[in-house]
Amino acid sequence: MLDIAAELNEWIAEGRDFAVATVVAVGGSAPRPPGAAMAVDADGTALGSVSGGCVEGAVYELCQSSLESGETVVERFGYSDEDAFAVGLTCGGEIDILVMPVRAADPVRQVLVSALTAAVSQEAAALARLVEGPAELLGGALLVRPDGSYDGTVGGHPDLDTTLAAESRAVLDAGRTATVEIGADGSRCGQPVTALVEASVPPPRMLVFGAIDFAGALVRIGRFLGYRVTVCDARPVFATRARFPEADEVVVQWPHEYLESTEVDARTVLCVLTHDAKFDVPLLKLALRLPVAYVGAMGSRRTHLDRNRRLREEGVTDLELARLRSPIGLDLGARTPEEVAVSIAGEIVATRRGGTGVPLLGAHTPIHHEGSGRLGRIGDVA
Repeated sequence: MLDIAAELNEWIAEGRDFAVATVVAVGGSAPRPPGAAMAVDADGTALGSVSGGCVEGAVYELCQSSLESGETVVERFGYSDEDAFAVGLTCGGEIDILVMPVRAADPVRQVLVSALTAAVSQEAAALARLVEGPAELLGGALLVRPDGSYDGTVGGHPDLDTTLAAESRAVLDAGRTATVEIGADGSRCGQPVTALVEASVPPPRMLVFGAIDFAGALVRIGRFLGYRVTVCDARPVFATRARFPEADEVVVQWPHEYLESTEVDARTVLCVLTHDAKFDVPLLKLALRLPVAYVGAMGSRRTHLDRNRRLREEGVTDLELARLRSPIGLDLGARTPEEVAVSIAGEIVATRRGGTGVPLLGAHTPIHHEGSGRLGRIGDVA
């Protein structure tokens, strides 16, 4: 539900009651990922989407029913010849949907308000809600912070709350949305439970080194993909706010020195566009040893071979070099800065999501790589 946090915050500020449906798990070719949400208020106004249109009508009715009854429910929608026409899930997948009422008198409302506020403010927090377990425990929620502290409860079981908070903190550290399973001993409620944990984290970083014309297009597509984008170059005449107005940050500094001093994490992507050895070699020597998601470097194949030779001379190992995406991007035949930016962005998405980069036409690979076939029991859906 955190994907529609801004809109839900407005509804709460207006005092609206509503029910929110959240995708818990997906299997097969489901169109929306876990965490995708749709909400319906007491007047019948709807926002968001859980299926790209396939089952919206059925979920809309579930939200209305949940809001009226005050009950939290989990419903599965799957493909078959019989139900395909009933709910429209003709893509061949399955989705589990958690539907929760959020009314002014509900104790859980304040926990959800805090979670939505954190998401809008891009603060780190995790929202945990049970999706399997004793019926009396459904409808509660925990808001878990990076330090492990939390607000709220799932059914008034302190031991379960403590265990779930610890599990949720691990999910938050990974910056992902996932389900976690807690055995009967850990749940302290006599049977296993499963919880959906939605992580609200600051946007991932994209560091673009080299204030060249291609960088401007890459900044724009990086912002479109949800990255916080920094452009860095040692040349003050090129690294200016006027040339990169859409960047979150423009830094005039030697690239390797900036990389040494700034914070990166496992979601950070580095795009080296300088293709100049005096910048590239010290920068890549450091970058390839950092726990980042992606390191790509621009240049011809000849430049790539020369760069690798120089990096080996600096002590970079073959294992470290294997992390380098160079020449950067996918083979799209790109020429313009915008086309090159699409090529680079495509490779970043493929790396992040486990895609192959080959055309789907004629391929036998999954269309959606994450969460496929994981609905026997609701498992990790990140």
